[in-house]
Amino acid sequence: MPIYEYRCSACGFQKEFLQKIGEAPLRVCPECHAESLAKLLSAPGFQLKGSGWYATDFKGKNPSKPVKTESEATPAAATPAPSASAAADGPAESKTSAEAK
Repeated sequence: MPIYEYRCSACGFQKEFLQKIGEAPLRVCPECHAESLAKLLSAPGFQLKGSGWYATDFKGKNPSKPVKTESEATPAAATPAPSASAAADGPAESKTSAEAK
């Protein structure tokens, strides 16, 4: 059950009351018995902590960095470069074709 805070505008009496959500708001002041009790807005008395809550989901993370795809995640050094034997084959083919003429 929620706790509601009330203040009397006639005498200034202020107190918290435990009420059901569906209950009608209190109107009569318990101190001066005037019908001038008003419900106040107050901050909740708890904080949501732990993993899974929105307040902590992005804490310490930089959301501006884009997520890399699988092709971007592969470093350029991992792509095969022409081998030394392939470079040696190139001039050999030209010599062979020159010799064939």
